[in-house]
Amino acid sequence: MPEHTDRPSLLLVLHDVAPQTWPDYQPFVEAVDALGDIPMTWLVVPDFHKRNALEQAPGFRLMLERRLQRGDEMALHGYFHLDDSPPPRSPRDYFMRRIYTREGEFYSLDQAQARERLEAGIALFQRYAWPLSGFVAPAWLMSDGTRQALCSLPLSYTSDPQHLYRLPDFTPLPAPGLVWSARSSWRRGLSKVLCDVREARLGNAPVIRLGLHPVDMRHGLSRRYWLQTLKRLLRQGREPMTKSAWLASRHGR
Repeated sequence: MPEHTDRPSLLLVLHDVAPQTWPDYQPFVEAVDALGDIPMTWLVVPDFHKRNALEQAPGFRLMLERRLQRGDEMALHGYFHLDDSPPPRSPRDYFMRRIYTREGEFYSLDQAQARERLEAGIALFQRYAWPLSGFVAPAWLMSDGTRQALCSLPLSYTSDPQHLYRLPDFTPLPAPGLVWSARSSWRRGLSKVLCDVREARLGNAPVIRLGLHPVDMRHGLSRRYWLQTLKRLLRQGREPMTKSAWLASRHGR
């Protein structure tokens, strides 16, 4: 088990990883690799939007296996990354499921539904002998049923935008993050300002997460921001780690 040190950490996390999104990520990943040995956590979707099943993408799976050999980590990121539950009934649910996001797959599932999808994702990882410690719900949205299901499954952690949670008891560990909304030019401009302010406030934080999304890679401003921010945090002496390695280094604390 890794020992805890006082050196601040950096967690580079790629969301929505699937055959469809790999072309977006590939140039960025190559740029990161050129910087040195920087482990990443890949949030993998088994069947992205029900049209990108990993089982039908042997070349993509081989790439992921090579990333594991480099020391990267894969975590389960939903199953379809698509909200396919019955239509929302309340104004709050409509906002969360149609305005905030349409990808909150685990937002309204009951315990049995959540467990079925989680077990299907775990089984896929087991088929390919991929180590699995963590689950991250799409858009970080989890129903009570999802939380109940996670308590009885062989997973070590989950997360929301500001914490990692040890399972099965959901012990919270502060892990603040930077994330962009890059779907439009005004959102990208605002994200840049907000993340610059937040990074300054997190200067002494023990850990900072960088939460990247495929859409970030499609725009020069956001793509440059993430690479420059990564370089800057590394120059400040932060140690890059995967989520599971960082949790292991905090064992018992």
